[in-house]
Amino acid sequence: MVADYVIVGSGLTGATIARTLADNGLDVVVVERREHLGGNVHDHFHDSGIRVHTYGPHYFRTSSDRIWTYVQRFADFYRFEAVLMSFVDGRLEHWPVQSEYIERAIGSSWAPSHFGPAANFEEASLAMMPEAVYAKFVRGYTVKQWGVDPRTLDSGLAGRFDVRSNGEARLKSSRYQGIPVGGYAAFMRRMLDGIRIFSNADYLTQRDQLAARNLLIFTGPIDEYFGFDLGKLTYRGQRRNHIFIPDVDWHQPVPQVNYPDPALAHIRILEWKHMMEPEAIPGIEGTLLTTETPYTPTNSADYEYPFPDAANQALYRRYRERADADARLLVCGRLGEFRYFDMDQAIGHAMTIASRIVQGERGGQAPEAASA
Repeated sequence: MVADYVIVGSGLTGATIARTLADNGLDVVVVERREHLGGNVHDHFHDSGIRVHTYGPHYFRTSSDRIWTYVQRFADFYRFEAVLMSFVDGRLEHWPVQSEYIERAIGSSWAPSHFGPAANFEEASLAMMPEAVYAKFVRGYTVKQWGVDPRTLDSGLAGRFDVRSNGEARLKSSRYQGIPVGGYAAFMRRMLDGIRIFSNADYLTQRDQLAARNLLIFTGPIDEYFGFDLGKLTYRGQRRNHIFIPDVDWHQPVPQVNYPDPALAHIRILEWKHMMEPEAIPGIEGTLLTTETPYTPTNSADYEYPFPDAANQALYRRYRERADADARLLVCGRLGEFRYFDMDQAIGHAMTIASRIVQGERGGQAPEAASA
């Protein structure tokens, strides 16, 4: 099979690029090694009728009019604003940490425990809060999530949370927040409607059968593309255990409760009914919980979170230099660029890449700000 543009991976990055190129009349084929489309942006129904996000919760939010208009091409969205809590000292507290909690626990004259530039994640966290609060909410959660001392992690990782001083309980204050009506699996299928798809096909074992005349766009792990010959980058994933409780309507007051206590293996418990369309909940008996327990996967199909430390960044840069030296190859996306993207960031970045390709350019990497 030959096409002008071969896109490997049908997640948000690959699907957005494919949609844009196809909309501009370009010859595109998408190769997906899983049975379903959409990468980790996927959901399915439990036997109870409860919709489950297969690879963990996907809370869509953006403040971009352009991105919001774009995603509504493929689905209507019902309003959903994620509210999270953490189980601390035997009770549920809001996450991100509220200043009200700090004043209650420490006193109104509290101050952060670190001043000056932050050399690592722990120092960046302590620059926002007292050490006692960091110890309860952040340190144990981080050790479980990444499996290492937080002082070995990049300070930029702390940019994903803050201390709330205004009573804002929502995880994010983005202008547009929601989940697609009909679910993410249908949303992703509509994104790729009319585009040639090869699913259950591993490009890396079939390179000689899928040739790109102009450009190969690879959205999988950059180290796997090169056969891991410089060494393996480190990723984290989640082991998910589903628990159906037949005689309880609700187990927890919010969709996600974090468990920072290092004595517990799991990092959070999800309750999926909270994330469903309100009209779909009546008539469902029982509730479905999922515990998520972090681990380091060895199978690249299970990679979820690029590891945020200096050693992995140095190895990534070596792979990036090789990828950039090939004018007919563009490696991009969360796994290809070894950085975390929220869903709107992935779409926005992919739209920029696709626009450059349409204009005859090669594309490009995301700006550093997108990793925050």
